[in-house]
Amino acid sequence: MFLTISTTGSAQRPATDLGYLLHKHPEKAQAFSTSYGTAHVLYPEADAERCTAALLLEVDAVALVRRGKGKGRGGAPDAALAQYVNDRPYAASSLLAVALGSVFSSAMRGVCTARPELPGTPRPLRVEVPALPARGGADLVRRLFEPLGWTVTAEPVPLDTEFPDWGDSRYIRLALQAESLTLAEALRHLYVLLPVLDDAKHYWVSPDEVDKLLRVGDGWLAGHPERELITRRYLSHRWSLTRQAKERLELVRLAEADDSEVEDLDNAVEPEAEDEERPTPLAVQRREAILGVLRASGAARVLDLGCGQGQLVQALLKDPAFTEIVGVDVSMRALTIAARRLKLDRMGERQASRVTLLQGSLAYTDKRLKGYDAAVLSEVIEHLDLPRLPALEYAVFGSARPRTVCVTTPNVEYNVRWESLPAGHVRHGDHRFEWTREEFRGWARTVAERHGYDVEFLPVGPDDPEVGPPTQMAVFRLDTPKIDTPKEAKAA
Repeated sequence: MFLTISTTGSAQRPATDLGYLLHKHPEKAQAFSTSYGTAHVLYPEADAERCTAALLLEVDAVALVRRGKGKGRGGAPDAALAQYVNDRPYAASSLLAVALGSVFSSAMRGVCTARPELPGTPRPLRVEVPALPARGGADLVRRLFEPLGWTVTAEPVPLDTEFPDWGDSRYIRLALQAESLTLAEALRHLYVLLPVLDDAKHYWVSPDEVDKLLRVGDGWLAGHPERELITRRYLSHRWSLTRQAKERLELVRLAEADDSEVEDLDNAVEPEAEDEERPTPLAVQRREAILGVLRASGAARVLDLGCGQGQLVQALLKDPAFTEIVGVDVSMRALTIAARRLKLDRMGERQASRVTLLQGSLAYTDKRLKGYDAAVLSEVIEHLDLPRLPALEYAVFGSARPRTVCVTTPNVEYNVRWESLPAGHVRHGDHRFEWTREEFRGWARTVAERHGYDVEFLPVGPDDPEVGPPTQMAVFRLDTPKIDTPKEAKAA
């Protein structure tokens, strides 16, 4: 079982940087023990212009039978002889994927202590796998790799070169070429997609495989056009795990939706207003209204649920009255951007102790979210399918139960006032719904009654006498005195 990774370079940017990235010296041949054999790393070529690293996996067929589950798809046992005589020592599979993750673990995580600037730098890469089982053929290989930025060459291997009439086998010779990918991205693609193409795993698929899939697929899997097929095959067609992964990936996809679309109306200026004094963007008015509600409630420990890229967390940090701020989002990409926005790596120890960023899904209860004074769901609920709202409702109001919950969402009635928004369109292509004032209030009152909260409604933005404000806000209170409408919300 064999795989090579190559890159090119120059005197200023030598290709041998690949050795730093892989944490394997080009002048050494190294061997690593695995549960199923021995993995060898060697460099067939290594100079400034071109460097190639090869991973050769020698599979112990006896160890595979003793420690694994054989070759059968989804875990079905093979015949006694087939457990020892099969393609596992020769064709790329989950065995090679596990070896990649083990031998190149630091490279897959994008860690390079000696040269920390290298992992984030895209570079030309070429990956070759001489024997890859592909259930679905070359067409499926292209459908899996091309959306990720690879140029794919997939040559079917004939069953027998002396008898071409017999046709092609299910194996291909694979070559992948990319002009601008990081090595970590390439390794994560291979780690997931090699066993997907084989459509069989050598080990039992347990529930923690879902976490592994989402961790390795972060940043690319949620938006992949074949994510359902990838998820189903990677999890060995286990229906319960596949459903769980699909739900979590959908939440990731919603969280990573491009907010530069129509939702930029929040920051837009209508053409007729260009010569006038520039108004405060709606996004800013919304944050100020939320801050006003939180201050009026006396909250000190605050949850920003669906924090995205951290704009509200950043605003909360500026007010010392908020002593603990927790941002929660399902997307690691969004949390990474939030950490960069907040400059967490350069923040003073005292200030850093006030803020925490957590990855988590709002569709599931989470013990980490209990005991807080207030929680904010700002422009979050409209990104969920309506059947998913009860799960979010219970996770926030039934399980976490903060004393105050502030929810904002677009008012669809106001959309007629946006001249740049076509009639019948929602403000963002990923919005699953946008409610009228009556619909939002009906939902909020039902939630409040079910979970023992009081609720009041505040406008955010100009309150049009005919269609209402652009953003509607509901403030839920649990066993606290009714708050006054904050000055910020009135001014907005």
